[in-house]
Amino acid sequence: MPSRKSEPKPGPKATPKRRKKKQVEAGSRGLPAAGLGSEARPQRVADLARAIEADGGSVLAAYRDPIGGHWQILAGLPVEKVIPTPFQRDLSDAHAARLTDVIDKLDRFLDPVIAIRAMDGSYWTPNGHHRTAAVKRLGGRSIVALVLPDEEVAYRILALNTEKAHNLREKSLEVIRMARALAVDERRPEKEFTLEFEEPSFLTLGLAYEERGRFSGGAYHSVLKRTDEFLAVPLPKALEERKERAALLLELDDAVIAAVQTLKDRGFQSPYLKAFVVARVNPLRFQRAAKAEFEATLRRMLDGASRFDASKVKPDQLAAASGPPDE
Repeated sequence: MPSRKSEPKPGPKATPKRRKKKQVEAGSRGLPAAGLGSEARPQRVADLARAIEADGGSVLAAYRDPIGGHWQILAGLPVEKVIPTPFQRDLSDAHAARLTDVIDKLDRFLDPVIAIRAMDGSYWTPNGHHRTAAVKRLGGRSIVALVLPDEEVAYRILALNTEKAHNLREKSLEVIRMARALAVDERRPEKEFTLEFEEPSFLTLGLAYEERGRFSGGAYHSVLKRTDEFLAVPLPKALEERKERAALLLELDDAVIAAVQTLKDRGFQSPYLKAFVVARVNPLRFQRAAKAEFEATLRRMLDGASRFDASKVKPDQLAAASGPPDE
């Protein structure tokens, strides 16, 4: 009987090579330190400086930023004239209280806010809501700000907002408020605002959160990230379509809540009940990196949630489930 040659054992799977980022040569971008304030101010910067003085503020310095060479003014502003942008997230009283305590103990204000001058002489701050509130609580009369002559920056500053980390609800509400403010004058397609909005799902979730304050957006975020997309229609019309998407999402949430109740009626208790139901009715859960159409996917999930049978769920299935608990 001929001897069978031993088959070679399969080796470890080769890990995919990551594309290396292009190395940037040190010292190759932006302006040297000696050149940040060396040139004469452009007219629009000079006009802004005069406006700041007329508003009761003081110009401390005008300079160009070291990366892009954009002009900005370091100024002292009357604190009562500094207000959050209309699309700013709501103030966290706890966070403002912590900042108030720290600034009070240091007896120093060391972190200038960013501000954009509005037509009425007020100053919008897209990233300094809590710091401004802290100064006001301490009875401060003025605040130091980087005043930018470029109004559109107010809509692009979310990525630089490190004052307090956004949760999904705060982020979504801020994005939908921003979209609504932009839609007053903008007629460009929604898809041209990817930098400002970051994710299309934030727009849909923001409308859902506005409609239902205790909405558990985290349970659906992963699905929306794979189905929602920026729209090619003008921003005002896109907001109307977003309302329809949010309404469908809330309809699905109603069906999921009803399914969760059937589980509770059978004695199941877990903070992951909603995540469990959403996972069971999610048609994309076994499809890696798959994109799908928004309405078709959510209607399939709605149908699955409406027909959810709690009697078929076993305790070990729920125990093995993981995901974001109900918010």
